[in-house]
Amino acid sequence: MQSVREDEDSSSPIHHDSKTSSSIPSGDNNSVWADVSPLLSAACSDLQEGELINGDNFNLFAAMSALEIMDPKMDSGMVSTFYSIDEAIESGFAPVPISSDSTVNVQSIIDIMDHLLACEATWHMGHSLAQTVFSCIYVLRPERTSSQALLHSYCRVIRATCRAVVSVVSDARTNEEEDLFTMTYGLPFSGEEDAKGLLLLNAVEETICRQLRACKATRRRMLEDAELEPLQSNPHLEESFCKSLLCRIRFRRGLELARKHIGYCISELDSVLDSAEFLRLDIFENGVNEIEESTTASGRSPIGFDPTLNKRLSAPTPPRAIKLLSWKKAIDYYVKLLHNLDKICAFSLEPDLEAVLEFVIQFQKSRPDLVARAHLQLLLVQDGKLYGRDTFLTICARSLALDVSKNHGLHTNEYILQLNQLMVNLLKILCANTPWQRRKLGKILNDWSVFHVQMGIAVGQMMQQDTSRSSKNGDKSLLILNHIYGGLEEQINWVAIRFLMLGFDLDLYSPSEYCMVYWYMYIILWKLAERARFRVLIVVNTEERKAKRNKEYSRDMAREDRISLWVLFLKCQTCLAQGLTVMIAALRNEGMSLKSQGPFNTENEKFIQHFELLQKASLPEYDAYESFSKSTSHARLDYLPMYEYFHDAQKIAKDIKVGYANDPDKLAEVTGLEKVAERNIVAVNLFCQDRSLKVSFEFTHHPYFATAVVRRS
Repeated sequence: MQSVREDEDSSSPIHHDSKTSSSIPSGDNNSVWADVSPLLSAACSDLQEGELINGDNFNLFAAMSALEIMDPKMDSGMVSTFYSIDEAIESGFAPVPISSDSTVNVQSIIDIMDHLLACEATWHMGHSLAQTVFSCIYVLRPERTSSQALLHSYCRVIRATCRAVVSVVSDARTNEEEDLFTMTYGLPFSGEEDAKGLLLLNAVEETICRQLRACKATRRRMLEDAELEPLQSNPHLEESFCKSLLCRIRFRRGLELARKHIGYCISELDSVLDSAEFLRLDIFENGVNEIEESTTASGRSPIGFDPTLNKRLSAPTPPRAIKLLSWKKAIDYYVKLLHNLDKICAFSLEPDLEAVLEFVIQFQKSRPDLVARAHLQLLLVQDGKLYGRDTFLTICARSLALDVSKNHGLHTNEYILQLNQLMVNLLKILCANTPWQRRKLGKILNDWSVFHVQMGIAVGQMMQQDTSRSSKNGDKSLLILNHIYGGLEEQINWVAIRFLMLGFDLDLYSPSEYCMVYWYMYIILWKLAERARFRVLIVVNTEERKAKRNKEYSRDMAREDRISLWVLFLKCQTCLAQGLTVMIAALRNEGMSLKSQGPFNTENEKFIQHFELLQKASLPEYDAYESFSKSTSHARLDYLPMYEYFHDAQKIAKDIKVGYANDPDKLAEVTGLEKVAERNIVAVNLFCQDRSLKVSFEFTHHPYFATAVVRRS
């Protein structure tokens, strides 16, 4: 029954017949509650699908905010099995013990464990905690299960794990604005007893281990352990039930023990998968064949779960329609999560900014989920420092081979403090998901650009004032500031090229727009390579001055080689971007490729849409579209330097593969760049021989640099 509030003195269009049902006093002398079921029934018979009841002042915004009564997705009052948890418990929906038959009891507890795993994985994917993990009455009221040690300890650990995950994600703030991940809606989420759950689970594990050993022992040993109470009544099933429970318990317990137990946890998940054959034996005999989408290993429905129980807690907006991950998909999710956590734990905590940025980029290629990204961010940034120990002044100075340990005043310099905050924000953004990351990178480019200009003015003024001074420490501090200012431009261009490349990950560019994209990439990559080369010169000069002052000082050749290798890598990408720009422009000009034209946007408008944020940051400082148009309008396939661009990229790639021999990820990327150059050289030769060929572009060898594919019409 639906009801509305009706003012007695108002001329309401809703008429209430007192003969059919009486008014319900509201407690307010000016109004009563009236039954509108007859009105709704009459409206339903008259309305067509998609139509709404609306008044004169009913606008589009109101229509978008309207509730469709009786729709399970929109009406939060619908499809609720129980009004409250107490009502569900009183009805016997979640009995304790679950069954008087000990075998059924153990089977049911395993089903609850499996379903909770699926609920937890679904929650990690961004769904409401209230409608997933806390749809379990045993988790909502764990005190009821105190007589059942196994179920009680497991539910306590589940609650403690959820609280720890919410804490990590909340601290990292990597969850997206629309996410319900960290919202707890007043759920019983902070019980002090939950912290003891792991101790209880350890005790339960030890008991089951003893039971398993007794199952495997000789009869004499079984007599010695006769005081052990079996898990269930069928002795032939005891060993399999013990193994099925142990792998689930050990996986849950191992999540708390960091990297040395991650491999252990993965092996326990393999055991969990293996247990399915035993647990599903009776299901197959009964002919039930809907196992793949089940949320339990056995295929049975778990006891004590009601996803509608907390719908009123879900949000002020209508609750989401949730489809839980299947049990197998939940296992796959946790395997992926554990592998990602293992990568984080294996990362060397060296104070090297380039290594950090490269690691984050490689880590993001596996498309990690929210929980893994939150852990990565908390590792990288703590208390405004890298790893919680190194200031970004120290990190930036180290990349230039500069020593700031004796220049304590620099740590409080306003520009250094601003730089520190910009670096913290950058690392946090890089730990976000791909769409959010690209959007934020585009926005912070302007912040970096403005800061670069302001710092340049300030450093210039300080250098003028310092000409009359002779303080050695002052000179050194100013030198460091000046070098850091020079390095800022490299960082800005790094952010810009990351912004452009993420557009390929998100499929934001159409083939007709590749020409302008590669032109822009060429401009940014060329500038980035120039700034990186300049950093090599600073490092070499600094190392040489140190060697002259201290004869025993040895130059850090590894650092110089690493930066030089990075410069060559950038030059390889620059040559490829330049070659692709000219090749695509030539194909377009000779009618062999689509032009960037359409009924709604001109090429100039598309250029602005894609690159407006870069141009606001003065990347480049001149009119970018005019330069792009002029440089590509006369390109032809017989333009000889086009071959040279691809040949240069191929040669550089071959040269630097040796330097990346110990870095499998980078070696694979360089090999991909080399293949792109080789295939495009072949494609250009074919174009020149036959202008009737059809061309398309694929990203089979590299995610950001296209390979031309030639086909006969």
